[in-house]
Amino acid sequence: MDFDKKPLIGMVHLKPLPGSYLYAGNLDGIIESSLRDAKILEKAGFDAIMVENFGDVPFPKHADKTTVAAFTAVAKEIRKEVSLPLGINVLRNDGIAAYSIAYAVKADFIRVNVLSGVAYTDQGVIEGIAHELANLRKLLPSRIRVFADVHVKHAVHFFDFEDAIRDTVERGLADGIIVSGRATGKPVDTEKLALAKKISPVPVIVGSGTSYDNLPELWGHADGFIIGTWIKREGKVENEVSLDRARKLVELAKSLRS
Repeated sequence: MDFDKKPLIGMVHLKPLPGSYLYAGNLDGIIESSLRDAKILEKAGFDAIMVENFGDVPFPKHADKTTVAAFTAVAKEIRKEVSLPLGINVLRNDGIAAYSIAYAVKADFIRVNVLSGVAYTDQGVIEGIAHELANLRKLLPSRIRVFADVHVKHAVHFFDFEDAIRDTVERGLADGIIVSGRATGKPVDTEKLALAKKISPVPVIVGSGTSYDNLPELWGHADGFIIGTWIKREGKVENEVSLDRARKLVELAKSLRS
């Protein structure tokens, strides 16, 4: 993935997987809907996609084995059918599962919500997993890049933002950092984003709230954009990806690159 062109990374939000409370008993349907969204993002011209078990509420801190197996099955089908760079995020903070899935399906990157430090969340206290993930990366060497949130959304943080960036990169060994708003679909604080861009030695990615209206404002402060809510039909996160909305955002990005 070329961060010089400021890639658009489109989200494929999975419906509740086996092992989660809301699973409806139709894994084939989950594969079908996720493939549809992934192919639309590819057709629209997105630069990459990221798959996430978004429907598995309430989230555990770490996914169970059933969920990991089902997630791998879905990701494998997407990898076969879609040629875009592929990312994996296993909620709430299962970077070990994410890397394992990515390794198995030959994905390109993962997202880790809390790589370093501590976050106070609706799942309780979540601690960083940098040491465990580094050991796994050494055991299973690959080109998979680790993108880590700094002050992840849906959480309260007591560490200084600048210190958190440095710890995530220098001590957590992140290949890129993600800066988000307070919650899914909420816009990022542009001042925090600009600060991150100023001091981070690795790419800075916007993790939430990017839209057609604010992309021009965010463009100069970031190296990439993870986009989920705005590209859905009617801009509602629970809906399927809209080809028209996805294309509209791609065309805007093209104009900003020129």
